[in-house]
Amino acid sequence: MVSSPVVNTYPLSSYTFGTKEPKMEKDTSVADRLARMKVNYMKEGMRTSVEAILLVQEHNHPHILLLQIGNTFCKLPGGRLKPGENEIEGLKRKLTSKLGANSPALVPDWQECKKLFLVHLSEKEYFAVPKNLKLLAVPLFELYDNVQRYGPVISTIPQQLSRFQFNMISI
Repeated sequence: MVSSPVVNTYPLSSYTFGTKEPKMEKDTSVADRLARMKVNYMKEGMRTSVEAILLVQEHNHPHILLLQIGNTFCKLPGGRLKPGENEIEGLKRKLTSKLGANSPALVPDWQECKKLFLVHLSEKEYFAVPKNLKLLAVPLFELYDNVQRYGPVISTIPQQLSRFQFNMISI
């Protein structure tokens, strides 16, 4: 019998959260972002993005840390890799820059390769969140099949994590 990989999760209260200067978005609208992405695709080809799944526990239930922009949009910490950049090194760079820690009908005509990585957190970490963002701990049951609120990628994370066994470690 094959056993499931084990992921240790630690209480949200064991982490320290602070603030840092606001991280401004490059684009002021979705249309501006799409135009910039199309130009970049024409110059550089397929875009590769990496995002981190950061697991914590609250009330003995796994939660994922998401960055909230404004009142409605949530995303995983991460971002675009530089051309030729190693995925793991790029993810470390993005997590450091984002946190200081080690529409469905829209189908663009360019390609993007997005990779999600489950990042194993130690029992103590410090997260410096830009002042214009909120860092939320969202329970897996809220994400599950909630495409309207979290989009097609984040809403499928509970299914992706179902192959893991979680150790809820209390400190």
